Amino acid sequence: MLRLELVGISKQYPAVKANDSVTLRVAPGQIHAVLGENGAGKSTLMKIIYGAVRPDAGEIRWNGRPVQVRNPHEARALGISMVFQHFSLFDTLTAAENVWLGLDKSLPLGEVVIRMREVAREYGLDVDPMRPVHSLSVGERQRVEIVRALMGRPQLLILDEPTSVLTPQAVEKLFVTLRQLAAQGCSILYISHKLDEIRSLCHHCTVLRGGKVTGEVDPTQETNASLSRLMIGAEPPQLRHVASAPGDTVLDVKGLRLERQDVFGTTLQDIALQVRAGEIVGVAGVSGNGQQELMAALSGEDRRAPRGSITLFGRDIAQATPRRRRRLGLHFVPEERLGRGAVPTLSLADNVLLTRTEPVGPGGWLRTGKVKSLAQSLIERFNVKAGGPHAAAKSLSGGNLQKFIVGREIDARPKLLIVSQPTWGVDVGAAAQIRGELLKLRDAGCALLVVSEELDELFEISDRLVVIAQGRLSPSIPAAQATIEQIGAWMSGLWPQAEAGQPAAAVA
Repeated sequence: MLRLELVGISKQYPAVKANDSVTLRVAPGQIHAVLGENGAGKSTLMKIIYGAVRPDAGEIRWNGRPVQVRNPHEARALGISMVFQHFSLFDTLTAAENVWLGLDKSLPLGEVVIRMREVAREYGLDVDPMRPVHSLSVGERQRVEIVRALMGRPQLLILDEPTSVLTPQAVEKLFVTLRQLAAQGCSILYISHKLDEIRSLCHHCTVLRGGKVTGEVDPTQETNASLSRLMIGAEPPQLRHVASAPGDTVLDVKGLRLERQDVFGTTLQDIALQVRAGEIVGVAGVSGNGQQELMAALSGEDRRAPRGSITLFGRDIAQATPRRRRRLGLHFVPEERLGRGAVPTLSLADNVLLTRTEPVGPGGWLRTGKVKSLAQSLIERFNVKAGGPHAAAKSLSGGNLQKFIVGREIDARPKLLIVSQPTWGVDVGAAAQIRGELLKLRDAGCALLVVSEELDELFEISDRLVVIAQGRLSPSIPAAQATIEQIGAWMSGLWPQAEAGQPAAAVA
């Protein structure tokens, strides 16, 4: 008997048909991948299974019988759990309170805390139940979502881009967990754009393109190239990363120390960092080791930095506003798309105005035609699937919104671009395009600082690498001389200066 069967599922939105007569079958204990480019309809299909979206047509069969899943509560009652790509957590509540909201309220909150710690230990997921969600990094929030899903002991677990902000070590632990769950009979629907993951983890793969099923394969018998062709109709372009000849120093950070702003934050300790024109410096690290605090200090969100500790082209910007930093040529892409990179309810055209001033005329008058044309040019240049410049940001898939936000800042021709998680949740073709655009910026003389938890990405585009651990920064090392094993060890704070008891922030 099949665990789940979808028959002729369709869903029409005003601007796009997200699902078009989709049929999908998942057996008990099967790890089943759903593969497709951004906007192919994967997330919509998963939300239909979970009851968060109602289909226009089609039938859902659960353990052999037809069911109507009208909301997530009914899905959970059936034994279906889901980890969303865009997290569904309340910022003002603790991790435990968020988990408790989705469980039987007869269970005391204290018992939820105990069970969360047990599940976290059992599956190797580092989660503190008492932490307020607003104090968590993206990677830490991802772990809370996964623990919440596992708390219900589901028969079907849906994972939408679960490893997009996890380190390689955390991904390995998660895979052990998923194989353990599958061996116990739990079915898993797994969405990922990381083809290596799908080939190593999944038993079966259904491919979506334009809302339709275009193929079903055994991923263990496929190559990355063949899966890419099934997904996007072509292989992603190969990046050309030639050695750079860095110019003058653009960003110079010296002796930056910032006390954490809340009890769960990370104190930055004696950060020293230089980024020069025409180079990409990659920052690796386990989520929650000071990345958020460093990005806030560099972008101007946190202006407590000591005077003189951050300079841009020799000018002190330690306490400058984000607007002044942008005027000097610094642009920034935050790790959180919705709420920080874009306002969900505003149109793409209006979201352009968050960081771009070209359409603003004398006296602050908006040139609405120019706003629209700028948004349209970004949609076309970065192949964003959207209903046009007037489409609300929240109506886009995660990957398409990511392309728009990154494209907005790349297109601004910055002198310094700081990017956090540049390809989070985008398909292989779009990831290659974004990385290629970052390299083009570098070759045009821009200085780039890229924070990513994907080591493969950092090795692919970076000229130099540094690691952040426990609020300290490692020495820099040329990417061509580094190894994944070495960077992995440094992510635990084990770099030479730290072992010798010397400052761990000397960056050449």
